[in-house]
Amino acid sequence: MKKSRMIKSTAIISMAAVLMTACSEAEGSETAPGGNDTENNESNEEENEENNSEETVKGGSEVPDSDAPKNVIMMIGDGMGVGQIEIARLLEHGKEGILNMEELEHTALMRTYSANNWVTDSGAAGTGIATSTKTDNGMISVTPDGEELDSILELFQAHDKKVGVVSNNTVTDATPAAFVSSVENRSDSEEIARQMYEAEYDVMLGGGEDDFLPEAQDGNNLMEMFEEKGYPVVTDRDELLDAGTPDKLLGLFHPSYMNYKVDYDLYDSNEPSLNEMSEAAIDVLSQDDDGFFLMVEGARIDHVSHAADFTGIWQETIEFDNTVSDVMEWADDRDDTLVVVLADHETMGVAASEVMDKEGLRNVTASPEYMVTQFEFDEGEGVYTTESVQSVFEEHTGIALTEEEVDMFNEYIYDDEGELLATHRQGWEVGSVIASHFGAGIMDREIRSEGETGGHTGNMVPVFAEGVGAERFNGTLDNTDITQIIAELAEMDYEPGEIQ
Repeated sequence: MKKSRMIKSTAIISMAAVLMTACSEAEGSETAPGGNDTENNESNEEENEENNSEETVKGGSEVPDSDAPKNVIMMIGDGMGVGQIEIARLLEHGKEGILNMEELEHTALMRTYSANNWVTDSGAAGTGIATSTKTDNGMISVTPDGEELDSILELFQAHDKKVGVVSNNTVTDATPAAFVSSVENRSDSEEIARQMYEAEYDVMLGGGEDDFLPEAQDGNNLMEMFEEKGYPVVTDRDELLDAGTPDKLLGLFHPSYMNYKVDYDLYDSNEPSLNEMSEAAIDVLSQDDDGFFLMVEGARIDHVSHAADFTGIWQETIEFDNTVSDVMEWADDRDDTLVVVLADHETMGVAASEVMDKEGLRNVTASPEYMVTQFEFDEGEGVYTTESVQSVFEEHTGIALTEEEVDMFNEYIYDDEGELLATHRQGWEVGSVIASHFGAGIMDREIRSEGETGGHTGNMVPVFAEGVGAERFNGTLDNTDITQIIAELAEMDYEPGEIQ
């Protein structure tokens, strides 16, 4: 079904064990990403034949006899590796604390590489998860050759179930886009918005209003066109909370990305939280007696990780984790729902270092990106004034920068061609300064600047699951296993990327 034609844990994995596993996997392989030598291929074929004969599945569990899940809720923490989880746990609960997601009954590790790189971007990662198919970085639910792929969300829609996506990024950005569209370039957000309109998905909540407006749509106002199709369209928290439970719902709460948690008060934001959007989505989708599929993305975990913003990593991951708690509270009394919590990849090699100043990080009061907007720019010199940078750092971080440190920062705000970096990229440099001052473990800024993904890593990421069929999510998985497992559990015919 192509878009063009329609448009409590059995064992808590220690952080050290996860990282050691990922390292040993990498050091033990000298083949291309995803590749195996002939001996390994032959061994895998024999193992697959043995598994098929014993009616076993990935993860070593027999196919369960229980009923298929009627509802599936997939929750993706974008860029959320074990480091991000550990930072959030330590800053929120202390070293003996535990996150809600860690209490889900089943756990696994997942590889994330793309078709053309051992380090994926969010487009290829989302595609792997959503369609059980590897593609190249930058592509959205198409093969490297450009062939369109069907997603798990579309599979559920084809079986007359309600479907939806929630993100505190734009609803047209890479991860949600992989579930609702097929484009060869993840930047084609205008086309992604059109495909969302044509496909008539039931719930779409997040940022990205600009992609739906006439300026991006050749004079057409997709928001008005959605309304003509019977969608209530809401644009702020108040409207969302007053929307009730319509049959369908479109919510666009920011022209672009929704605000960081730490900046809500600074911008006097009236945006809904990830918790509130998810609750509204479930209220709408659960009206269908046939069931539903919902993808919820905590997108800004990735963005704060790119910026080496440990305060943001803490707050964004905790918001995501609180949303997991809310979802599990809804699902706990049910015997027809599967909840899968995972990441699409890890960003910036985040680590809880021994010397990390937790109290200092807790006391940061603004995102690096916001701080950049408060600096004063000297047009004649082409740099930010020393006084303004020092003042803003002191106000929001308590750090007293030296003149030399300000001079060094000003050297980093230009790219190799001498062009001034975008505000969020300048924010990355601010975040790296803060992380260094507070002894936080993070990828070096120079390594970040050299990679095409801006700091993604090939580290494996955790998967947590609970509910109908959750025992299937164990051991070491590939991102292409996730949707295949869900389709099998739901008893739906699905080959990777193709609805049967």
